Amino acid sequence: MKNIQHESAKYQVTGEAIYIDDMPMSDRLLNGYIYTSPHAHARIKSFNLDKAKEVKGVHAVLSYKDIPGHNQMGPVIHDEPVLAEDLVECIGQAMFIIAAENQRAADNAMSLIEVDYEVLEPVLTIQDAIEKKSFLQPERKIEIGDIESGFMSSQHILEGEFESGGQEQWYLETQICMSVPGEGNELKAFSSTQHPSETQAIIAEVLGVGKHEIEVECRRMGGAFGGKETSGNHVAAWSALLAAKTGRPVKIRLFRDVDQKITGKRHPYLYRFKVGFDNSGRIIAADIKHFLNGGYATDLTMAILERGMLHAENSYFIPNMRILAYPMKTNIPSNVAFRGFGAPQGIFCIENILQKIAFKLKKSLLEIQFANFYGIDDKNIAPYGTIIEHNRLFDIHQQLIISSDYHNRKIEIDSFNHENEFVKRGIAVTPVKFGISFTTSFLNQAGALINVYNDGTILVNHGGTEMGQGLYTKIKKIAALEFGVSIDRIKVNATNTSKVPNTSATAASSGTDLNGMAVKNGIDKLKKRLAEFTSEFLNNQHAYNSKADDIVFESDMVFDSNHPDTKYKFDEIVGKAYIGQISLSATGFYRTPDIEFDRAKGKGKPFHYYAFGMAVSEVAVDTLTGYLKVLRADILHDVGESVLPNIDIGQIEGAYVQGMGWVTGEEMKYDNKGNLLNHSPDTYKIPGVRDIPEVFNVKLLEGFPNHNTIRRSKAVGEPPFVLGLSVWFATNYAIAAINNHSVEPELKLPATNENIILAINSLNR
Repeated sequence: MKNIQHESAKYQVTGEAIYIDDMPMSDRLLNGYIYTSPHAHARIKSFNLDKAKEVKGVHAVLSYKDIPGHNQMGPVIHDEPVLAEDLVECIGQAMFIIAAENQRAADNAMSLIEVDYEVLEPVLTIQDAIEKKSFLQPERKIEIGDIESGFMSSQHILEGEFESGGQEQWYLETQICMSVPGEGNELKAFSSTQHPSETQAIIAEVLGVGKHEIEVECRRMGGAFGGKETSGNHVAAWSALLAAKTGRPVKIRLFRDVDQKITGKRHPYLYRFKVGFDNSGRIIAADIKHFLNGGYATDLTMAILERGMLHAENSYFIPNMRILAYPMKTNIPSNVAFRGFGAPQGIFCIENILQKIAFKLKKSLLEIQFANFYGIDDKNIAPYGTIIEHNRLFDIHQQLIISSDYHNRKIEIDSFNHENEFVKRGIAVTPVKFGISFTTSFLNQAGALINVYNDGTILVNHGGTEMGQGLYTKIKKIAALEFGVSIDRIKVNATNTSKVPNTSATAASSGTDLNGMAVKNGIDKLKKRLAEFTSEFLNNQHAYNSKADDIVFESDMVFDSNHPDTKYKFDEIVGKAYIGQISLSATGFYRTPDIEFDRAKGKGKPFHYYAFGMAVSEVAVDTLTGYLKVLRADILHDVGESVLPNIDIGQIEGAYVQGMGWVTGEEMKYDNKGNLLNHSPDTYKIPGVRDIPEVFNVKLLEGFPNHNTIRRSKAVGEPPFVLGLSVWFATNYAIAAINNHSVEPELKLPATNENIILAINSLNR
């Protein structure tokens, strides 16, 4: 059972997989549409919806005045209205919602809506926000040691600033929800959401009813990448309002262009730094400032900001370090979660600083990285006070440098660059140390409901959501292994708030960690009951002296370890237990142990453990056109003892390519009025099959089980995203080869063809 097929694969290939847009519905179904702001910042002086409401085929046109509950959908801080009241603060902010029988009726209604605006000056960039002191929330700080003393004892000091850009999640299935009203205040929402419990809570608040009236279900999503952790709540709230108003089912599915225009992205960052180091390149002191473009409302910006700070040192011991982070408010849609959740931005900052140190000292980036690794001279204390335990950096480094033939290839690349004028090659290594847990401690909990039927089949409910990452498949295997039965007996049911309440989002790479342990807890309860019943049954039937602790569940059989020749089929024992009136249903629960973090002090243990990884990337750059090709990638990643190696390798490959997209071709373009200019697949390009490295070697680190986790495994969803940064640094190396690495190129992130050419031109200034 080492590798099993993704539980949805055959249905996806045949088209049988049911997504929300595939669900059959009666002719009573209405479609929902959103009227959004055309201005980035404006005061709403007045509006008139009367003519729109009279359009044939239109069943409701709602404003904020029609909301029976709270006009808020901010997931943590209530600063994001469901529908705009007196002010619009970004292009694409929802103002009115329409339930109609078809698109034509909705378009006619929208054309008849009358709004009088007073247009205000928008804040569109981080620099503008800094100048105008436009903050979403107060700044945050993490500090260790004495940076001023550290700078005084440093042999070299560098200062500077640089930026990283946003990124569109580009899930294949756009934001969608279908709300179906029941009797009284009941409503069931079929929502493409990573967080059904939060979607349930927001719908209940917006409708002004208790959570017990709202049921949210998610069988699967067509991708999410963090973009449906909170943004899915928006279409859910809008469709629920329209369903409650009309008394009919209402589905909202955003068109691709609309989705890209109105939803949040990865947070762009501006970094300012001062770093002191010695002649070996070892950092003595670092003063780092992160400025985030949060958009117009807070959403999850503070948690993203925090994770960026908690990864600001990445894999390196820095004895004196101060990290300050500032959440800036601008007039664009609120930026939201994206795979990595701020960690890639924080890690890019320190890796870029190390590169600058390498240029200053005329050393290789790898040499500077190695000199600063955690664990040298037993230096393992993070800036937030935690000891970094079970450090795998040296094991991974040793294995990967050999398996990738890094040193010989680097010599060959340098020789190639010396002999070729217009095509240059580059190579770079990027390590990652990624903390696993929600940094908001109470979110580290999960529930499950396990039903064993009297025919021996098992239905598993848990609070995690399936977005294509294989969580349901892993849970299915975990349940089979824990029960000691064949995987065909197990079915993992759709995630539903009426089955498992009060769940956390499937995020922070913790879906398997949390839900797998909750499922195990429920199974342990059932096995205990069945073991007690079986021991009594064996004693009565065979005059054994069996005890519950002697009962073994293995290979679909149940037996006493002291009498292994007397075996009963699992379904036979279950059937007898049912006749014996034994409960065959149990809830499971898990909370991550030993997690605590004092935000005010910036100290504590925010993570249960760390996942480590490393990538070597090789690229070729056409210096005349800026064309970039990734030639080879070698990755070694730490997943403990993998639950499903095929799923984990797929996640590593996908995360790397998505990370590569962030640092190369994906760029958000806005005009000076706040319009997103590239909001469709013809103008916004994510990596395609031809962008995948020609040679792609991915291996899992072996021999390092992760104790105190489900099946001794580690999380895998987000950490490998960071490894895509190696493509950017390899590109930088290739460009620097033009001047024999004497000058650091001014390469921006992302390294688009245009930015590569600009960086090449910068070498001649």
